[in-house]
Amino acid sequence: MTAYTATVTVRLKRGVLDPEAETTQQALERLGFELSDLRSADVFELDLDADSADEAGERAEEMTERLLANPTIHDYDVEVAQRE
Repeated sequence: MTAYTATVTVRLKRGVLDPEAETTQQALERLGFELSDLRSADVFELDLDADSADEAGERAEEMTERLLANPTIHDYDVEVAQRE
């Protein structure tokens, strides 16, 4: 088995209210930064052992669908890298 790190980024779908991002965007604009949009996201790093990167990705996808993200309101990305 090989050691992998799966990085899962979970964010609200476009059109879903994101009060944290709205507040942060307003604060940045008060500081003089111009933004067209800002979205918040949660990032999870999963360290796991698997026979292949594909297997690690499949396991990370299952964990994400079962607990880390609500598919009704969230989009997510999974990236897998071999640990050194």
